[in-house]
Amino acid sequence: MRLAVDAMGGDRGPRVVVPGTLRALAKLPADTQIAFFGQEERILAACRGDLPARVTIEHAPDEVSMHESPATAVRRKPDSSLARALRQVKEGQADAILSAGSTGAVVAGGLLALGRIGRVQRPAIATLFPTDRSRCVVVDVGANSDCKPSHLLQFAAMGAVYAHIHLGLPRPRIGLLNIGEEESKGNELAVSTHALLRDSGLNFVGNVEGRDVLAGRTDVVVCDGFVGNIVLKFGESMLRFLTRQVRSEVRRSWRARIGALLMRPAFLELRRRIDYEEEGGAPLLGINKVVIIAHGSSSERAIENAVQLAAKLVANDLPRQTSELLQEIGAHVSGDPEKSPSGPA
Repeated sequence: MRLAVDAMGGDRGPRVVVPGTLRALAKLPADTQIAFFGQEERILAACRGDLPARVTIEHAPDEVSMHESPATAVRRKPDSSLARALRQVKEGQADAILSAGSTGAVVAGGLLALGRIGRVQRPAIATLFPTDRSRCVVVDVGANSDCKPSHLLQFAAMGAVYAHIHLGLPRPRIGLLNIGEEESKGNELAVSTHALLRDSGLNFVGNVEGRDVLAGRTDVVVCDGFVGNIVLKFGESMLRFLTRQVRSEVRRSWRARIGALLMRPAFLELRRRIDYEEEGGAPLLGINKVVIIAHGSSSERAIENAVQLAAKLVANDLPRQTSELLQEIGAHVSGDPEKSPSGPA
C-alpha cells in the first residue's frame, strides 16, 4: 500500500502534516509506504530526524491556497502538491490521497483526475458524529448544495458501505434528515427521496429529525450537502462554545475549580468522544480511489488518524464495495428480485 499525502495542505502545512503522517506510519503494517508531495526543503525540515526508508518525497513547487477557485486551481496548477498527488493516484502509483487543503479543490481534483465510480451521479463527503450509543455517518456534508432524490439515494448506499467498513455494522440503519417523521413531511426533495429509500432494499428506518442525530436512532443520516454542512459546522462550534462556557463557570468560584479538577477525567473522555480529531478526516465517497479530506486546522493527531483511516479504507477496498452495492440497488429498484441488496445495507 502506498499513500499519497499532500504535505502543503492545511493551515500549517508540512509542520503538522509531515510529523502526523509519520506517527501514523509507525502504527501501520511494515509494507505501507508514504509519498509526500510538496516543497522538498520544507518537508525535510518538518521530518524532525532522518527520513524513514518507507517514505519518499515528490517535489512540487506550487500549492493550492484556500482562497483560489477550486476547479481553476486544479487545472492551472499542474505542479501543485495536490495535482501531482492526484496524478500519481490516477496512474496507479499510489492507492489513496489525503489532503488538508481546500475542500473544494480536493473534491474538484478527485472528480477531474480520478473520476466517479460507475453509476455514481455525485460524490459525497461523509463524516462521523458521536451519538448516545456509538457513532453515526452523516452524508453529504458539503460536496453538493443542490441535489436530486436519486443523488440522496446513492448517498445512502455509499454511507452504508462506509459505516459497514469503518464502524463494523453488517446492516446499517439509514435515516433521512427531515423536519418530521411522517412520510409527507418536508420539501419536495425529502418526500421524493423518502419514496426511493423506502423501495430501495436498503435498511431504511424512515425520517429522522435534527434531535435524533446524536440520539443514535440511525447509523447513517442522509441529507444534501447544504444542510449537512450547516449541521457539521454547528456541531463543531458547539464543542468550542461548551468548552468556553465551562471554563467561564469554573473561574467563578474556588468550589467550582475543585469540582472541575475532580471531574477532569470525565471532561477529557467527553472531549475525546466528540472531538473531530479522533477521526481526522472525511472520505469523499463515490470516487474511483480512496480520497480523504482532513480539516484545514488539523493537528498532528488529526493527521495521524486521517492517514490510518485512509489505510483502512484502502485495505477494505471502499470503491469496489461501493460499486457492488450501487449495482445491487440499481437492479432492485428496476424490479429484479434476484438482485436485491444483501450486503452492508
